[in-house]
Amino acid sequence: MPVQPLDALLIVSFGGPEAPEDVVPFLENVTRGKNIPRERLEEVGEHYFGFGGRSPINDLNRALITAVEADLAAHGIDLPVYWGNRNWDPYLADTLQQMADDGVTDAACFVTSAYSSYSGCRQYREDLFEAVQDHPVTLHRLRHYFNHPGFVGPFVEATRAALAEAPQDTRLVFVTHSIPESMNEASGGPGARAYETQHQEVARLVAESVGADRHDLVYCSRSGPPQVPWLEPDVNDRLETLAAEGVTSVAVVPIGFISDHMEVVYDLDTEARATADRLGLRFVRVATPDDAPAFVAMVRELVEERAAQLRGEDPERATVGDLGVSSTACSTTCCLNARSSRTALA
Repeated sequence: MPVQPLDALLIVSFGGPEAPEDVVPFLENVTRGKNIPRERLEEVGEHYFGFGGRSPINDLNRALITAVEADLAAHGIDLPVYWGNRNWDPYLADTLQQMADDGVTDAACFVTSAYSSYSGCRQYREDLFEAVQDHPVTLHRLRHYFNHPGFVGPFVEATRAALAEAPQDTRLVFVTHSIPESMNEASGGPGARAYETQHQEVARLVAESVGADRHDLVYCSRSGPPQVPWLEPDVNDRLETLAAEGVTSVAVVPIGFISDHMEVVYDLDTEARATADRLGLRFVRVATPDDAPAFVAMVRELVEERAAQLRGEDPERATVGDLGVSSTACSTTCCLNARSSRTALA
Protein backbone atom coordinates (compact mmCIF):
# COMPACT_ATOMS: atom_id res chain seq x y z
CA MET A 1 0.00 0.00 0.00
CA PRO A 2 1.52 3.37 -0.95
CA VAL A 3 2.08 5.97 1.77
CA GLN A 4 2.21 9.07 -0.41
CA PRO A 5 2.14 11.97 0.37
CA LEU A 6 4.02 10.95 3.50
CA ASP A 7 7.78 10.81 3.12
CA ALA A 8 8.87 10.13 6.73
CA LEU A 9 7.72 8.76 10.07
CA LEU A 10 8.58 10.59 13.29
CA ILE A 11 8.54 8.62 16.56
CA VAL A 12 7.75 11.14 19.32
CA SER A 13 8.62 10.17 22.88
CA PHE A 14 9.20 11.51 26.38
CA GLY A 15 12.92 10.93 26.65
CA GLY A 16 15.07 9.83 29.56
CA PRO A 17 18.58 10.11 30.99
CA GLU A 18 21.31 7.93 29.55
CA ALA A 19 23.89 8.35 32.36
CA PRO A 20 23.98 9.42 36.04
CA GLU A 21 25.10 12.94 35.17
CA ASP A 22 22.01 13.32 32.97
CA VAL A 23 19.46 12.55 35.67
CA VAL A 24 18.96 15.90 37.42
CA PRO A 25 19.23 17.98 34.18
CA PHE A 26 16.63 15.67 32.64
CA LEU A 27 14.30 16.12 35.62
CA GLU A 28 14.82 19.88 35.38
CA ASN A 29 13.62 19.70 31.77
CA VAL A 30 10.56 17.68 32.79
CA THR A 31 9.58 20.05 35.62
CA ARG A 32 10.60 23.38 34.07
CA GLY A 33 8.22 26.15 35.17
CA LYS A 34 6.77 24.11 38.04
CA ASN A 35 9.06 25.48 40.79
CA ILE A 36 10.10 22.04 42.01
CA PRO A 37 12.99 22.34 44.54
CA ARG A 38 16.27 20.79 43.44
CA GLU A 39 16.22 18.63 46.59
CA ARG A 40 13.00 17.02 45.36
CA LEU A 41 14.53 16.40 41.93
CA GLU A 42 17.50 14.69 43.56
CA GLU A 43 15.11 12.56 45.60
CA VAL A 44 13.25 11.45 42.46
CA GLY A 45 16.61 10.96 40.78
CA GLU A 46 17.36 8.15 43.21
CA HIS A 47 14.85 6.05 41.26
CA TYR A 48 17.13 6.36 38.23
CA PHE A 49 20.37 5.95 40.18
CA GLY A 50 19.08 2.60 41.38
CA PHE A 51 19.22 1.51 37.72
CA GLY A 52 22.63 2.93 36.97
CA GLY A 53 21.36 6.44 36.25
CA ARG A 54 19.85 5.29 32.98
CA SER A 55 16.20 5.21 31.97
CA PRO A 56 15.13 2.17 29.96
CA ILE A 57 12.95 4.27 27.67
CA ASN A 58 15.57 5.30 25.12
CA ASP A 59 16.84 1.78 24.47
CA LEU A 60 13.23 0.60 24.17
CA ASN A 61 12.56 3.31 21.60
CA ARG A 62 15.64 2.25 19.65
CA ALA A 63 14.40 -1.33 19.62
CA LEU A 64 10.94 -0.22 18.49
CA ILE A 65 12.38 1.92 15.69
CA THR A 66 14.53 -0.98 14.47
CA ALA A 67 11.48 -3.25 14.43
CA VAL A 68 9.32 -0.64 12.66
CA GLU A 69 11.99 -0.07 10.01
CA ALA A 70 12.19 -3.82 9.37
CA ASP A 71 8.40 -4.13 9.18
CA LEU A 72 8.10 -1.23 6.74
CA ALA A 73 10.82 -2.70 4.53
CA ALA A 74 9.18 -6.15 4.64
CA HIS A 75 6.00 -4.57 3.30
CA GLY A 76 7.76 -2.70 0.50
CA ILE A 77 7.44 0.72 2.16
CA ASP A 78 10.49 2.95 1.75
CA LEU A 79 9.93 5.40 4.62
CA PRO A 80 12.73 6.83 6.77
CA VAL A 81 12.05 6.73 10.51
CA TYR A 82 13.15 9.62 12.74
CA TRP A 83 13.05 9.95 16.52
CA GLY A 84 12.56 13.03 18.67
CA ASN A 85 12.01 13.45 22.43
CA ARG A 86 10.30 16.13 24.48
CA ASN A 87 12.74 16.11 27.39
CA TRP A 88 16.09 14.66 26.34
CA ASP A 89 18.36 13.99 23.42
CA PRO A 90 17.43 13.54 20.60
CA TYR A 91 15.28 16.63 21.12
CA LEU A 92 12.34 17.28 18.82
CA ALA A 93 13.77 20.60 17.61
CA ASP A 94 17.04 18.94 16.56
CA THR A 95 15.22 16.09 14.85
CA LEU A 96 12.98 18.49 12.91
CA GLN A 97 16.07 20.36 11.76
CA GLN A 98 17.57 17.09 10.52
CA MET A 99 14.34 16.18 8.76
CA ALA A 100 14.27 19.56 7.02
CA ASP A 101 17.92 19.18 6.01
CA ASP A 102 17.07 15.75 4.56
CA GLY A 103 14.30 17.24 2.45
CA VAL A 104 11.34 15.75 4.34
CA THR A 105 8.11 17.59 3.54
CA ASP A 106 5.29 15.47 5.06
CA ALA A 107 5.81 13.30 8.12
CA ALA A 108 3.48 11.13 10.18
CA CYS A 109 3.90 11.50 13.95
CA PHE A 110 3.57 8.42 16.17
CA VAL A 111 3.42 9.44 19.83
CA THR A 112 4.49 6.78 22.34
CA SER A 113 1.46 7.56 24.52
CA ALA A 114 -1.80 5.82 23.70
CA TYR A 115 -4.37 7.84 25.64
CA SER A 116 -5.97 11.28 25.80
CA SER A 117 -4.75 13.81 28.38
CA TYR A 118 -2.76 17.01 28.54
CA SER A 119 0.48 15.30 29.55
CA GLY A 120 -0.11 12.32 27.25
CA CYS A 121 -1.28 14.13 24.12
CA ARG A 122 -1.76 17.89 24.03
CA GLN A 123 1.64 18.68 25.60
CA TYR A 124 3.28 16.56 22.90
CA ARG A 125 1.31 18.46 20.27
CA GLU A 126 2.39 21.79 21.79
CA ASP A 127 6.03 20.75 21.60
CA LEU A 128 5.59 19.52 18.02
CA PHE A 129 4.04 22.83 17.00
CA GLU A 130 7.00 24.74 18.43
CA ALA A 131 9.61 22.36 17.03
CA VAL A 132 8.33 22.54 13.46
CA GLN A 133 8.28 26.34 13.28
CA ASP A 134 10.68 27.75 10.67
CA HIS A 135 10.96 24.33 9.02
CA PRO A 136 9.25 23.47 5.69
CA VAL A 137 7.89 20.21 7.12
CA THR A 138 4.20 19.40 7.59
CA LEU A 139 3.48 17.07 10.52
CA HIS A 140 0.46 14.75 10.53
CA ARG A 141 -0.45 13.25 13.89
CA LEU A 142 -1.56 9.62 13.93
CA ARG A 143 -4.72 8.89 15.90
CA HIS A 144 -4.91 7.53 19.44
CA TYR A 145 -4.46 3.78 19.40
CA PHE A 146 -5.53 2.69 22.91
CA ASN A 147 -8.34 0.60 21.33
CA HIS A 148 -6.43 -0.61 18.28
CA PRO A 149 -6.12 -4.41 18.20
CA GLY A 150 -2.36 -4.01 17.79
CA PHE A 151 -2.19 -2.37 21.25
CA VAL A 152 -4.85 -4.35 23.11
CA GLY A 153 -3.90 -7.70 21.58
CA PRO A 154 -0.35 -7.89 23.01
CA PHE A 155 -1.72 -7.12 26.47
CA VAL A 156 -4.28 -9.90 26.08
CA GLU A 157 -1.63 -12.41 25.04
CA ALA A 158 0.81 -11.36 27.79
CA THR A 159 -1.93 -11.46 30.43
CA ARG A 160 -3.08 -14.88 29.28
CA ALA A 161 0.51 -16.14 29.48
CA ALA A 162 0.94 -14.73 32.99
CA LEU A 163 -2.32 -16.27 34.21
CA ALA A 164 -1.39 -19.66 32.77
CA GLU A 165 1.31 -19.90 35.46
CA ALA A 166 -0.81 -18.35 38.25
CA PRO A 167 -3.45 -19.66 40.67
CA GLN A 168 -7.03 -19.64 39.39
CA ASP A 169 -8.13 -16.92 41.80
CA THR A 170 -5.45 -14.41 40.69
CA ARG A 171 -6.85 -10.87 40.59
CA LEU A 172 -6.04 -8.67 37.59
CA VAL A 173 -4.80 -5.22 38.63
CA PHE A 174 -4.52 -2.81 35.69
CA VAL A 175 -2.15 0.11 36.26
CA THR A 176 -1.59 3.45 34.57
CA HIS A 177 0.10 6.74 35.42
CA SER A 178 -1.96 8.90 37.76
CA ILE A 179 -2.79 12.44 36.65
CA PRO A 180 -4.51 15.33 38.45
CA GLU A 181 -8.29 15.06 38.62
CA SER A 182 -8.54 18.38 36.75
CA MET A 183 -6.44 16.97 33.88
CA ASN A 184 -8.63 13.89 33.71
CA GLU A 185 -11.75 16.09 33.71
CA ALA A 186 -10.43 18.06 30.70
CA SER A 187 -9.17 15.06 28.74
CA GLY A 188 -11.08 14.64 25.50
CA GLY A 189 -12.83 17.98 26.08
CA PRO A 190 -14.37 19.73 29.11
CA GLY A 191 -15.99 17.15 31.37
CA ALA A 192 -15.25 14.21 29.06
CA ARG A 193 -12.86 12.37 31.42
CA ALA A 194 -11.51 10.51 28.41
CA TYR A 195 -8.29 9.42 30.11
CA GLU A 196 -10.10 7.43 32.76
CA THR A 197 -12.77 6.16 30.36
CA GLN A 198 -10.23 4.92 27.82
CA HIS A 199 -8.26 3.02 30.45
CA GLN A 200 -11.43 1.47 31.84
CA GLU A 201 -12.27 0.28 28.34
CA VAL A 202 -8.87 -1.32 27.74
CA ALA A 203 -8.98 -2.99 31.17
CA ARG A 204 -12.44 -4.36 30.38
CA LEU A 205 -11.38 -5.64 26.98
CA VAL A 206 -8.32 -7.44 28.33
CA ALA A 207 -10.16 -8.87 31.35
CA GLU A 208 -13.02 -10.20 29.22
CA SER A 209 -10.64 -11.65 26.66
CA VAL A 210 -8.83 -13.72 29.30
CA GLY A 211 -12.02 -14.68 31.13
CA ALA A 212 -11.36 -12.73 34.33
CA ASP A 213 -14.46 -12.16 36.46
CA ARG A 214 -13.07 -9.26 38.48
CA HIS A 215 -10.40 -6.65 37.93
CA ASP A 216 -9.22 -3.30 39.24
CA LEU A 217 -7.95 -0.10 37.61
CA VAL A 218 -5.35 1.63 39.78
CA TYR A 219 -2.69 4.29 39.41
CA CYS A 220 1.01 4.88 40.01
CA SER A 221 3.61 7.65 39.98
CA ARG A 222 1.55 10.34 41.71
CA SER A 223 3.45 13.59 42.20
CA GLY A 224 2.66 17.19 43.09
CA PRO A 225 1.40 18.81 46.31
CA PRO A 226 -0.83 16.63 48.52
CA GLN A 227 -3.70 19.15 48.46
CA VAL A 228 -4.14 18.65 44.69
CA PRO A 229 -6.43 15.64 44.01
CA TRP A 230 -5.05 13.01 41.64
CA LEU A 231 -6.64 9.85 40.28
CA GLU A 232 -6.77 7.05 42.86
CA PRO A 233 -6.36 4.44 44.24
CA ASP A 234 -2.60 4.09 44.22
CA VAL A 235 -1.46 0.59 43.29
CA ASN A 236 0.16 0.03 46.68
CA ASP A 237 -2.95 1.14 48.57
CA ARG A 238 -5.10 -1.18 46.46
CA LEU A 239 -2.78 -4.12 47.12
CA GLU A 240 -3.22 -3.47 50.85
CA THR A 241 -7.00 -3.55 50.43
CA LEU A 242 -6.99 -6.68 48.30
CA ALA A 243 -4.80 -8.53 50.80
CA ALA A 244 -7.17 -7.50 53.59
CA GLU A 245 -10.08 -8.89 51.52
CA GLY A 246 -8.36 -12.26 51.28
CA VAL A 247 -6.84 -12.02 47.78
CA THR A 248 -3.62 -14.06 47.68
CA SER A 249 -2.39 -13.57 44.08
CA VAL A 250 -2.28 -10.58 41.73
CA ALA A 251 -1.27 -10.06 38.10
CA VAL A 252 -0.33 -6.43 37.52
CA VAL A 253 -0.99 -5.23 33.97
CA PRO A 254 0.63 -1.87 33.05
CA ILE A 255 -1.90 -0.86 30.39
CA GLY A 256 -0.88 2.80 30.58
CA PHE A 257 2.54 2.12 29.05
CA ILE A 258 3.68 0.83 25.68
CA SER A 259 6.99 -0.40 27.12
CA ASP A 260 8.86 -0.81 30.41
CA HIS A 261 9.36 2.84 31.35
CA MET A 262 10.83 3.87 34.70
CA GLU A 263 7.28 3.95 36.07
CA VAL A 264 7.08 0.24 35.29
CA VAL A 265 10.51 -0.96 36.43
CA TYR A 266 10.52 1.19 39.59
CA ASP A 267 6.92 1.86 40.60
CA LEU A 268 5.70 -1.64 39.76
CA ASP A 269 8.64 -4.06 39.57
CA THR A 270 10.32 -2.50 42.61
CA GLU A 271 7.83 -0.69 44.88
CA ALA A 272 4.61 -2.57 44.18
CA ARG A 273 6.41 -5.91 44.23
CA ALA A 274 7.92 -5.01 47.62
CA THR A 275 4.42 -4.15 48.89
CA ALA A 276 3.10 -7.47 47.63
CA ASP A 277 5.98 -9.36 49.24
CA ARG A 278 5.30 -7.66 52.57
CA LEU A 279 1.63 -8.57 52.33
CA GLY A 280 2.29 -12.17 51.30
CA LEU A 281 0.69 -11.66 47.88
CA ARG A 282 1.89 -13.70 44.93
CA PHE A 283 2.88 -11.03 42.37
CA VAL A 284 3.41 -11.26 38.63
CA ARG A 285 3.87 -8.29 36.35
CA VAL A 286 2.45 -8.67 32.85
CA ALA A 287 4.64 -7.65 29.91
CA THR A 288 4.09 -4.43 27.94
CA PRO A 289 3.78 -4.49 24.11
CA ASP A 290 7.38 -3.24 23.51
CA ASP A 291 8.24 -4.44 19.99
CA ALA A 292 5.67 -7.24 19.77
CA PRO A 293 4.92 -7.98 16.08
CA ALA A 294 1.26 -6.91 16.40
CA PHE A 295 2.24 -3.60 17.97
CA VAL A 296 4.90 -2.92 15.34
CA ALA A 297 2.43 -3.79 12.57
CA MET A 298 -0.03 -1.35 14.16
CA VAL A 299 2.42 1.52 13.66
CA ARG A 300 2.63 0.71 9.95
CA GLU A 301 -1.14 0.33 9.67
CA LEU A 302 -1.69 3.74 11.28
CA VAL A 303 0.75 5.29 8.81
CA GLU A 304 -0.99 3.61 5.86
CA GLU A 305 -4.37 4.73 7.22
CA ARG A 306 -3.26 8.36 7.62
CA ALA A 307 -1.69 8.43 4.16
CA ALA A 308 -4.92 7.19 2.63
CA GLN A 309 -6.88 9.90 4.46
CA LEU A 310 -4.49 12.55 3.17
CA ARG A 311 -5.14 11.27 -0.35
CA GLY A 312 -8.88 11.78 0.21
CA GLU A 313 -9.69 8.11 0.66
CA ASP A 314 -11.81 6.50 3.38
CA PRO A 315 -9.67 3.64 4.73
CA GLU A 316 -10.82 0.98 7.12
CA ARG A 317 -9.69 1.94 10.65
CA ALA A 318 -9.29 -0.94 13.05
CA THR A 319 -10.60 -0.72 16.62
CA VAL A 320 -11.92 -3.04 19.31
CA GLY A 321 -14.50 -2.30 22.00
CA ASP A 322 -17.18 0.33 22.24
CA LEU A 323 -15.41 3.71 22.07
CA GLY A 324 -14.92 3.96 18.32
CA VAL A 325 -12.17 5.54 16.24
CA SER A 326 -10.30 8.57 17.57
CA SER A 327 -9.93 11.58 15.31
CA THR A 328 -6.58 12.66 13.91
CA ALA A 329 -7.51 16.27 14.75
CA CYS A 330 -8.52 17.54 18.18
CA SER A 331 -10.89 20.35 19.09
CA THR A 332 -9.30 23.49 20.48
CA THR A 333 -10.76 22.66 23.90
CA CYS A 334 -9.47 19.09 24.00
CA CYS A 335 -7.22 18.25 26.97
CA LEU A 336 -6.76 21.90 27.93
CA ASN A 337 -4.35 22.89 30.67
CA ALA A 338 -5.45 26.12 32.36
CA ARG A 339 -1.79 27.02 33.01
CA SER A 340 -0.77 26.71 29.36
CA SER A 341 -1.51 29.13 26.54
CA ARG A 342 0.69 27.36 23.99
CA THR A 343 -0.54 26.48 20.51
CA ALA A 344 -0.89 22.78 19.74
CA LEU A 345 -0.42 20.85 16.50
CA ALA A 346 -3.48 19.16 14.96
